[in-house]
Amino acid sequence: MSKDIKTVIDEFHQAVNMTPKELESWLDTDESQTVGQKDGDDESIGHKSGRRIIQLLQKKDDYTNDDLSHMKKVISYVHRHLAQQPSGDLDTRWCYSLKNWGHDPLK
Repeated sequence: MSKDIKTVIDEFHQAVNMTPKELESWLDTDESQTVGQKDGDDESIGHKSGRRIIQLLQKKDDYTNDDLSHMKKVISYVHRHLAQQPSGDLDTRWCYSLKNWGHDPLK
């Protein structure tokens, strides 16, 4: 495994701090479905990403280029949104959106 691939995998696992079970439970909540941009169907992009993240977390290795590309997207999203942290109560749409992408800022 090349150093770059290992770095992407490591950064992905640092950005995603929810277990597959935690993320799956979260995605079943009403709150998880109240946020995110919809791309022409009923499920938001972030919600779809959450389901994909569960699959990636369950893999041990043998990641495809598409898997690695999605990992990079997740890393970027989490870092970008953490930089926009609101003041005060964190149990907000901002938090819900991050959780859809596998990162629970309340942890």
